[in-house]
Amino acid sequence: MANSDVRPSDTLANERTFLAYIRTALAFVAFGFVIARFALFSREISVVAHIHVPYAGSSKVFGIAMAVVGALLAVLGGLRYTATDRAMRAGGSRALPPAVAYLGAAVIAVVGALVAADLFRF
Repeated sequence: MANSDVRPSDTLANERTFLAYIRTALAFVAFGFVIARFALFSREISVVAHIHVPYAGSSKVFGIAMAVVGALLAVLGGLRYTATDRAMRAGGSRALPPAVAYLGAAVIAVVGALVAADLFRF
């Protein structure tokens, strides 16, 4: 049974949340690209400056991983948008499960730790 009492503000809030997912996904993809290209940049600088740069293969792998996470975030955003829209039209709501919030925070913490460890390596 469809609920015609869905307020426009609720629908617009759901759309803003979806756009935030998309914006975050694009940032992850762009950041992944920059990280992956850092290996090429550091290799070129080492040739020009005649210095030895340690193996930078981790930046390529990490950059690809960031781009994949960005793509997954876009899919997750679409799924959350449709699930929330369905729940609103049925007269309910759909909160983000706490396990997903904990997992997201843990992923960001691991990414931060990996970046910090890679920076300290130099």
